[in-house]
Amino acid sequence: MDAAEALMDLTEISSQIQAAVLIAADGQTLASTIDDNARSDRLCAAVGSLVEAATARSGGEGRLVQLEAATSDGSLFVVRDDERLVAAVTKPEPTAGLVFFDLKSCLRAAAAEQGDGKPRPRPGVRTTEGATE
Repeated sequence: MDAAEALMDLTEISSQIQAAVLIAADGQTLASTIDDNARSDRLCAAVGSLVEAATARSGGEGRLVQLEAATSDGSLFVVRDDERLVAAVTKPEPTAGLVFFDLKSCLRAAAAEQGDGKPRPRPGVRTTEGATE
């Protein structure tokens, strides 16, 4: 599944997500649900700045894995793995646990396009050849 398909699936399964971007570790935009390139670029830049600030806040000791920033207009969620991050804008008062779960699923789907094309198993879930989860 490519990056655009992973975001499309994300917005289909999560009614709380209004917009989302998938960004490579180097900051390059891989996919966006925002049609306006300028708006998409602004969101990616803002996410990069927010992640950098959160990382600096920890003194560089820890690696940011997930983040939620809430306002009265909605929230911004960020989930990161080793190779990319996904950020989503939601409506006010989202169900944070569900949004984080959906974003992690999106990252796994985007990661599946690498290597042998098979989805990577979730941590703690063992799969066997030919078996389904």
